[in-house]
Amino acid sequence: MATEQLDVDLAARDDLQKLGYTQEMSRSRGLPHILFMTLAIMAVPYGLAAPIATSLVGGGPAVMVWGWILVSAFTQALALSLAEICSKYPTSAGAYYWCFRLASPRYKVLLSWVNGWLTMVGVWTIALSVTFGTAQLIVAGVGIYYPDWVATPWQTYVIFLGVTAVTLVFCLFFNKYLPTIDIICACWTALGIIVTLVCLSVKAAAGRRSISFALGGFDASASGWTPGWSFFIGLLPPAYTYSAIGMIASMAEEVHNPSEVLPRAMAWSVPIGAIWGVVFLLPIVFTLPDVATLLSVPSGQPIGVMFTLAMGSKGGGFGLWFIVFGIGLFCAISISCAASRATWAFARDKAIPFHVHFAKISSHISDVPVNALFLSTGIQVLLGLIYLGSSTAFNAFVGVAVMCLGASYAMPVAISLANGRKDVRDAPFSLGKAGHVVNGIAVLWIMFAMVLFSMPAVIPVTRVTMNYASVVFVGFAAICAVWYMINGRHHYSGPPVPRDTSPQSTPAPSKLD
Repeated sequence: MATEQLDVDLAARDDLQKLGYTQEMSRSRGLPHILFMTLAIMAVPYGLAAPIATSLVGGGPAVMVWGWILVSAFTQALALSLAEICSKYPTSAGAYYWCFRLASPRYKVLLSWVNGWLTMVGVWTIALSVTFGTAQLIVAGVGIYYPDWVATPWQTYVIFLGVTAVTLVFCLFFNKYLPTIDIICACWTALGIIVTLVCLSVKAAAGRRSISFALGGFDASASGWTPGWSFFIGLLPPAYTYSAIGMIASMAEEVHNPSEVLPRAMAWSVPIGAIWGVVFLLPIVFTLPDVATLLSVPSGQPIGVMFTLAMGSKGGGFGLWFIVFGIGLFCAISISCAASRATWAFARDKAIPFHVHFAKISSHISDVPVNALFLSTGIQVLLGLIYLGSSTAFNAFVGVAVMCLGASYAMPVAISLANGRKDVRDAPFSLGKAGHVVNGIAVLWIMFAMVLFSMPAVIPVTRVTMNYASVVFVGFAAICAVWYMINGRHHYSGPPVPRDTSPQSTPAPSKLD
């Protein structure tokens, strides 16, 4: 068995060399590990519960249940599209490498540069949203026992620093145990969902809702939008939950047989996550307390109050809150790990200032890109300071995370589609004749989601409720373009792809296959 695994790893090393890179990481993750890491990053109960106020504003139970199913279907198309490309180009460089290999020679360097920086902004800010969101969950947990206490921005920021420190310690000193931690996270999540289902179904202290309310209850009055658009506003939490579906590609160089394992993990994570989401949401909508009471919580985070009212006791509410908090913390660790790998990969291709330092793998701490990890963490800490000045501005960075990651995923899929999918016909994980339809759905969904995350959740718009995500997104794009003109076009030549294996220079099949 050990000999077979060694042969697989040697083959993966050779395949990586054909993609232009040298093996620097140890391959320690199989299908269960990388699948569970994908689910840990997805963190379904956390992703649905933490921003549940948006779902309630958007319409309530009908949006929560049917919106989740709808977004899961669209995300499956995206996951399959990314899995296909990833199976042919399994490298930690991810989407910006795919753009470079798929685009025409004239534009491949520019598109790779743009995609790479979209990825960087996306992974840094999505990791920030999880660590900061977990900090806000702690505030909600304290609020169960001290309902009159409202955390100041400084207090929330200090809690955020504590959460960030915990994730940094795990990523830095417990790297070899992270695959096991991902398995523990999967068990915690599955058992937590079952416990939530049983406890809410048995207790239902706030009353039991009818099936017509649980599956069809819809009230758009809180958003101010028309019912149709209000429903779409309620899709924000499901879209946020799935937003980092492609980050797992950055772990490619630590996975056994990545051309098979990674696409399978991507493809299977969505249906598993979708089932988890349905099982988690159903007991909530059938035992949902008064919506007006939940939306009036001073902290704006009603999860603690919701569980307390539904369980009829502070202890019961705290227990269910603790399940979601644990999932959030697991997610923070996994997503910070993936963000550091994405940062390291982009630095390895000389696209980040001081790339020589950030592309190093520590000789003291095995398989950890320490400098890239500190860069990713440091940027999160600095961006978190924005919350002290304006929570509205900070929320814009959370929204832009989804927009940047979505754009980075859509670019290689759209390029492949524009090329008639000729470059992925020999991919190990092939979509076959269905590829055009699946890719088209994926790109259209991302385009719509980007519009969705640019819109305010509530109208009429005030200084507080305004959504500045589109402004921040355009701002980052402008900075990226200016930096390319000043520095990128002179020093960035794209990933080091050998000329004789480039699909633009030869019609021969990829040497991976």
